[in-house]
Amino acid sequence: MDDATSTVYSAFLVEEEGTASSFRGLEETFLSKGLPSSLYTDRGSHYFVTLKAGEAVDKGRLTQVGRALRQLGIEHIPAYSPEARGRSERMFSTLQGRLPKELKLAGIASVEAANSFIAETYLPGHNARFARPPEIEDSAFVAADPRQLAEILCIEEERVVGRDNTVTFGRLRLQLPPSPHRHHFVKATVKVRRYPDGSIAVFHEHRRIASYNLDATLSGNQTEVKTPREPLRRQNRSGQMMCYQNRTS
Repeated sequence: MDDATSTVYSAFLVEEEGTASSFRGLEETFLSKGLPSSLYTDRGSHYFVTLKAGEAVDKGRLTQVGRALRQLGIEHIPAYSPEARGRSERMFSTLQGRLPKELKLAGIASVEAANSFIAETYLPGHNARFARPPEIEDSAFVAADPRQLAEILCIEEERVVGRDNTVTFGRLRLQLPPSPHRHHFVKATVKVRRYPDGSIAVFHEHRRIASYNLDATLSGNQTEVKTPREPLRRQNRSGQMMCYQNRTS
């Protein structure tokens, strides 16, 4: 939801909220609107690390969502009071009161059909009724590169390559293929990325050195990709976002 206009940019039903659903909502918003200046969220464990209940979040230890936002140069703001969440809670109240009735009237009986209806039918009507113009017309959104987003809005973890030129990732052992840039990557620190479709890629510095299918076999596409080194910068206008995930049924 846009903090300046109350426009809802992304909404969908999922079995369980978490990192994957957060990345999905962010990707839908960033691709359609661009990158905002900031993102204001609750302090769920997929957003922030809190070492002790009731204390401030640890901004030195980033979650996957926090890491992605930092890479994109987006300020991540945690909510600390019920008053700070007031607008999002009021929006949830509106959605909970209207959306189930709309789904029932449309004869929706599956999550897939519901999500299509929400994106294509419900949200346009909802925003036309409840959104309002921003106080400042200039937008803070900055156009996003879809290729860059794909490499950032994913699970990313560092690994050290083993003596057999393999990388362990979860229960998988990924064999690195021969590289034209060096004889091997033994003891090198690499980044492993798992994308939303389940595929995996390994990067050394900012160069992709291997791609894998869902079963950890090497993909046929081994085209090298370089990722950006610096986060994007922007000025703050109306592109301040609020993102909360409803925990009530």
